[in-house]
Order: sequence, then C-alpha cells, then structure tokens
Amino acid sequence: MQIHVVQQGETLFTIGSIYSTAPQSIADANQLPNPDRLVQGQALVIPIVGRYYFVQPGDSLFSIAQQFGLSYQELARINGISPEQPLAVGWRLYIPPAPKVTAEFNAYVEPFGDEVTQELQTRTREAAPYLTYLAPFSFEVKRDGSLEDPPLAPFPAIAEANRNILMMVITNLEDGAFSDELGRIILTDTAIQDTLLDNIVKKAKEYGFRDIHFDFEYLRPADRDAYVAFLKKAKERFAQEGWLLSAALAPKTSADQKGKWYEAHDYKAIGEVVDFVVIMTYEWGYSGGPAQAVSPIGPVRRVLEYALTEMPPQKVMMGQNLYGYDWTLPFEEGTQARAISPQQAIQIAATQGVPIQYDQTAQAPFIEYTTNGTDHIIWFEDARSIQAKFDLLKELNLRGMSYWKLGLPFPQNWLLLNDQFDVVKQ
Repeated sequence: MQIHVVQQGETLFTIGSIYSTAPQSIADANQLPNPDRLVQGQALVIPIVGRYYFVQPGDSLFSIAQQFGLSYQELARINGISPEQPLAVGWRLYIPPAPKVTAEFNAYVEPFGDEVTQELQTRTREAAPYLTYLAPFSFEVKRDGSLEDPPLAPFPAIAEANRNILMMVITNLEDGAFSDELGRIILTDTAIQDTLLDNIVKKAKEYGFRDIHFDFEYLRPADRDAYVAFLKKAKERFAQEGWLLSAALAPKTSADQKGKWYEAHDYKAIGEVVDFVVIMTYEWGYSGGPAQAVSPIGPVRRVLEYALTEMPPQKVMMGQNLYGYDWTLPFEEGTQARAISPQQAIQIAATQGVPIQYDQTAQAPFIEYTTNGTDHIIWFEDARSIQAKFDLLKELNLRGMSYWKLGLPFPQNWLLLNDQFDVVKQ
C-alpha cells in the first residue's frame, strides 16, 4: 500500500490514474467522509499491493533500489527494463511489498453506562481481526479487595471469534479518578491483597481472561517497592493458571523522573516481573491541556529508548492513540478539548475549506479553522503519523503496539497494520 498526500486541485479520478487504481476503491478503503471534495494535505492510503516510486532528480536505479532493500538488477527485472536504462524524472517504478513483521497488538475498549453501545460493538468487531489482545476497561478495585465489573457483553464472544487473548484490566480508579489512597490500601494490606487476587482468579475463569493487566496509576512514591512486591505475588498466583501478567506504565525518560504519575513505576523492577508492559506514549496533547500533538514522535521515541535500557524490547508495547482533539483558542486553563476521530477532522477541514497541515517535527497533522468568530486547532492522526509509529516499532524491534482506545473510526490505521504486520494470534 502507498500513502498519497492530496495536492491542490486533485480528485479521486486524477489520483486513481496515477496509481492505476479505481477511484471508488480509494474512497472505500479510506472510508472517505469527503470523496467529492478532497482537502489539500489530506493523506490517502492507496489500496495496491506494493507501491510506486516516481523518479526524482539525481536518482539512479542503484540509489532507488537501495532505499527499498533491493538490488538494482532485481528492480530492473521487476519493472521490465535494462539495468543500464537511463531514468527520466517522473518515471514510475513499481516496488514490491516488503516482508511483513510479526508483532502483537492490543486495544482497550471502554464502554460507558450499563451496556455496550452498538457503535462500540461495531468498532470492536472491525478491529478484532487485527488484534492479539482485547482489553475491556476496566475492573475497578474496591477498598475491601472486591471488584466492580465493566459491561462485558459481547467482548468475550468477539475475542473468541477472532482468537484474541481477553485482557483483564484492573485499575485503582475510585469515583472516576485514580486513587493513591486506594493504591496504598491494596499494596500494604496483605489480607486485602489475598482477597483481591482470589476475586481476580474467580472473574478471570468466569469470563475467560488469559492476561491479567494492572493499570495502577498515580501511586504514592512510597509505594514503589510495594507495587513491585505485589506484582511478584500476583505473578506467582496467575502462573499457576497459565495466565500472562502485564502492566501499564507512565511514559518516563529516566529512572528518577519526578512527578506523581511517574515515581512509583520502576521500569526495571516491573519489567523483570511481568510478561510485558504497555507504555502510555500518548496524551502529551490532552483534553485538559494546551494544544499540541497527542503523541509527537520525538517524545515517544525518547520514552521508548529509555525503556529499552531497563527491559528487553520483547517486553515493550508502544501506546498509540486512535483519536485527536479539537481545541478552542486561545487555550484557557479549565477548558476541555473535544475528542474527535481522524474522519471527523477530515470532514471539518472539507466543510471549513481549510488545508490539512503536517508538522514534520511532531510527525502529526493539524487543522486550523475559525467558526462563529472563534479560532480552533485540531491535532489528530492520519496515515503518515501512524506510519511514523509503525516505522519506530519496527526500528526498535518492540513486542508491538497497544491502542487507546476503540470507538472512533480510523480505517487507515488498520489498512497499514494489515499491510505490514503478521499479527500474533493465540
């Protein structure tokens, strides 16, 4: 598959002619909200096997072949030309697909209220073929060691049908926020710990969970060692059932990083206990903060490169958002940006008649527009930004990627994932 960035005046017909692809195939693959009014700067995934390369000034058959890991003789053979053939600028060469990389993929899914909406069920079924794990969010721990279940139907059936490992997400959420006091109780009272572990085993057997995943956040720094000890205790218990143990970690860049979110997460010690971690490499731009890219590539890289100094890459899953935010400008403390899908962002750009811009440093698209006299900026994800993350995943040889969260459509992600990865299934 190939990523094409729309230029001014282009249509699906003119783009399709470039790649010998039917316009409707491009519209269908990208689930375009604006097929009749493409936006300048909009990224499209062209649904072809392999890709085309258009010769640039100074290119040679040898230099082009090197870019794609081919010999120049093989590239010439594939394109039916002589290895000595001079190349004209703009000439189209076919590049065969690269071998797929084996990786694991997880997605959290967070229902609200007492049942799972039809929309969320649809998005989950669409994503499940591309997942190793499916993680309903979340089982909330109570102060007595009991658990409050999230709405689960129909997630176990979807997981079974798609050979997903059902991930049981356990959180220290209390009244809608992560509680350090709840964490203190769980991590320091052995009787309550035993009750909690008994309840986890009971629920996991009831629903068919095979990975137990702790997302304990904003713990007290004083409970850093207690959290590791608790995970060791949990590992011993769950190993008896043949289950995996995983944990979500705040995005740190050093062992001694200050801040309530970070200090109780000991990358090295936790990495030695669990089977794998999900590092929450997103929300630099978050709903309650100033406008910026949600997961800029530079900070994401720095977090992951630090993680690899503390644990092997086979234990690390990169976190990735499937959404963007629409901020009202100027940003005012206490205001909330609106979460939107990449599809919604594209539709807004088309409706407002503004281009989609791309920040090369952050490797993220953004849109600036004005409505009713109010300025807005949207940072979101597109084919280019997710490709940058896939490239980083492959470069660092990570275990895989974990998505927060299903619910908003982002078809380009799944197109590119399926094109480049063999998803591990259990």
